[in-house]
Amino acid sequence: MKRLLALLLALLPLGAHAGEQLVIPKDGAYFGAFIDFGDTEDNVSLGAIERFEKLVDKPLAIVASSSYWAAQTFPSANLELISRHGSIPLVFWSPWDAPFEQLKGPDKFSLDAILAGKWDAYIDMWAAGAKAYGKPFLVSFCNEMNGCWFPWSGCFYGGVIPPVTPGVSVPVPGSRALPGGGYAGPETFKKAWRYVVDRVRAHGGTNVLWVFHVNNYSDPQEKWNAIENYYPGPQYVDWLGLSIYGKQERFQDHWMDFDEDLLEEPYEFLGKVDPTKPIMVAEFGVGEFPDIGSKAQWVTHAFKSMSSPQFSRVKAAVYWNERWQNADGTYSNLRVNSSMESLQAFRDGLKNPYWLGAPIWQSTPVAPGRP
Repeated sequence: MKRLLALLLALLPLGAHAGEQLVIPKDGAYFGAFIDFGDTEDNVSLGAIERFEKLVDKPLAIVASSSYWAAQTFPSANLELISRHGSIPLVFWSPWDAPFEQLKGPDKFSLDAILAGKWDAYIDMWAAGAKAYGKPFLVSFCNEMNGCWFPWSGCFYGGVIPPVTPGVSVPVPGSRALPGGGYAGPETFKKAWRYVVDRVRAHGGTNVLWVFHVNNYSDPQEKWNAIENYYPGPQYVDWLGLSIYGKQERFQDHWMDFDEDLLEEPYEFLGKVDPTKPIMVAEFGVGEFPDIGSKAQWVTHAFKSMSSPQFSRVKAAVYWNERWQNADGTYSNLRVNSSMESLQAFRDGLKNPYWLGAPIWQSTPVAPGRP
């Protein structure tokens, strides 16, 4: 009988129940992580989550993973596993086809194809999966669209992509100004975002919390590519998100401090886009280059900055815990335990009770899917 009772208790969900809403904490912020869940970022396992939590000595309020359109599936098993663990899922939902190469431009899941209705059946299936899951979860759709690396980036829309000739400057297609105002790339993105959100909601996925997730600095840093040009409107967004990365590759980028160099201006700009939404640092991380800069110090500054009154709208932060090999043979090691000093900095930073290790839920009569 005891074994049967234990089994029944183990089957009970530990996370949110249908009808509960995620609370935006007044004091404190949610801590979360992506934990190197494989090449397609969706190989979620309880063991990996528990090992990471033990490593940093902190439970995860948010567990991040990906859902690539190439798979044509809804990540039901991952969401249920994360929820049962007591965390809220954050899904990077990416209209991207294999082999998932950056800087290649649009593929068959292009924004134009989405707007033409070619993927309606998949969107409807995904919405049905969200409805069946029933509990609130976070979705970062088409993240970092203000860069020029992902196929949904604004750079690639609004004209024929010109061939790249060394030393020759060519206009970026997405920068084309439209007669009615706005620019081709950002306007196409906004239309696609609204199209997808409207369709997901119409087919029952009202429990999705949508994260408008930009890179901290636009690339290129041109007027047409400013983050405000991509914002689809407050009725289509629940959270504002930022990617904030320090140096990732040895022979690229400069060493930059977290607060003054990487957070301060983007936080101000994003806050002006919508003054009412909570802000999530949806991705942050830095490589281990001890001869160039101190990762431990960078991590210490990150936790201190994000918990300071100056950045009081930051209500969640998700660390990108991954290591990969670059084309030149070097490695980018963003893992928390890339050195003992870095790991200790994580542990020390997370000792601050400001960082919450579990989502807060409440039952309210508010329409599902709204914070």
